[in-house]
Amino acid sequence: MKTIINSIKILAASALLLGATASCSDLLDQRPQGQWTMDDIEGGAYTSEVMALYTDIRSYNITAGIPAFLVHMVRSEDSNKGSTAVDGPENEAMWDNFQYNATNGPMEAYWTQNYSIIHKANTIIDQLKAEEQLDDTERVIWGECCFFRAYCYFNLVRAFGQVPLIDFHIDNADQANVPKSSEAELYQLIDADLQKAEETLPPQWESRYIGRLTYGAARALHARTYMQRSDWGNMLAAAQSVMSTQKYDLTTPVDKIFREESENGPESVWELQCTATTALPNSTDIGSQFCQVQGVRGSGDNNLGWGWHMATEELYHAFEEGDPRKNETLLFYTRPGESWEQMVQQYGAPADGNQPFNEKFVSDDCTGRFFNKKAYCSKTLRQTYGSNEGFWYNVRLIRYSDVVLMAAEAACELGGENNIKQAKEYLEMVRSRARGTNTSILPKVKTDDQETLRQAIRHERRVELALEPDRFYDLVRWGIAEEVLGPLGYTARNKYLPLPQSQVDASNGVLIQNPDYAN
Repeated sequence: MKTIINSIKILAASALLLGATASCSDLLDQRPQGQWTMDDIEGGAYTSEVMALYTDIRSYNITAGIPAFLVHMVRSEDSNKGSTAVDGPENEAMWDNFQYNATNGPMEAYWTQNYSIIHKANTIIDQLKAEEQLDDTERVIWGECCFFRAYCYFNLVRAFGQVPLIDFHIDNADQANVPKSSEAELYQLIDADLQKAEETLPPQWESRYIGRLTYGAARALHARTYMQRSDWGNMLAAAQSVMSTQKYDLTTPVDKIFREESENGPESVWELQCTATTALPNSTDIGSQFCQVQGVRGSGDNNLGWGWHMATEELYHAFEEGDPRKNETLLFYTRPGESWEQMVQQYGAPADGNQPFNEKFVSDDCTGRFFNKKAYCSKTLRQTYGSNEGFWYNVRLIRYSDVVLMAAEAACELGGENNIKQAKEYLEMVRSRARGTNTSILPKVKTDDQETLRQAIRHERRVELALEPDRFYDLVRWGIAEEVLGPLGYTARNKYLPLPQSQVDASNGVLIQNPDYAN
């Protein structure tokens, strides 16, 4: 077993947290989520090193900030950059209007953060490989590192296509200067890494390790990678194996899924753990900027954040009549000079006739029509922590409804009487939860026609997973991105981003720019 501790940063952050929380009330004097203390560590330095990866994965550039939202969400017809027209107009041109620029800063930050995590995971994996014998804790850590490496390479291959494959520890930058690998080679590594994770990760953890990766998270991510490749057989098998664990369900009501009291509930397959204290209300050591970046851009009590990543009117009109998910996805607000009554006259009142928990918001003249209510933080906790910016809010990355809809889509695409029947059953699981006790809305889909069912499942993914990370990639893999996004400027070449030009230039000819963007 390794005995030298290299992960000073993670232990220092834990010690800081312990000191900061010593005098807090019972409400705040809770064990930090996603940040384990020295007393928790079993397995020596390997555990502290993998804990650092959990901190890295919830970072601004990859899951909780502007680069992540631009790459994953803004390119769909349901999202736009948000904020005001004068706040980052170059990003509106790049991400909303598909005027790709190889020198875009958020794009480079996204690339760099993914590779940073890959390099750290490679280092731990290589150290584990050098051990003569591994104990159970170390085998699990190997699986966690493989999951994180697979996740980051999946991010990169979806966004850029061919990228350099580096699956070994590097001591200097020259070792990382390698040519691009094919998508097939990248997916071969992703498959191997996720298989390793599936073999080693437990079905669940004891409560003190809540938020650590599980078999279900690995298998669900694997299903998502198969989905991107339209590998329906493997996709269905992976999704069904998650369902068969019986660790997850759809019992959380629609209006509670994205509220703090439902964090780590039965809906959660992979959820990034965040927290705050009165001493550290806005610390990225223990929390994230997920809510801050997307929060209502206003003033005073109306100021919850920066207002980036907003919903469009197209998404507003995509929901079926009476679908309660509209009100749990779209955060209504009025613009300067616009009354609440005028907004209601144009768009209709939210289902509760008001804003969440009786809040109404006034915001600047932002470029979107609605804020993301899936990033709305509790008013009570805002008052408790003395912050409006929600650093304590957990980030849901894989939800069980997504797994069920992946199973539905795969079964539908495979076709045949039994698969079509099963696809309808899976679809109804999601619609039934959304419907609740109101039998007058969201009627059961009864068709046996494969194309009609296909469109129903695609619709359900759009509204159930609205403003979450996969809509753009769904359009691309379905082959309808040009049809849907063409009016916004999308063409076939926009399937992939250009490689960051700084990376191409630094490679001295080794890293070749994507053909559609080569000078």
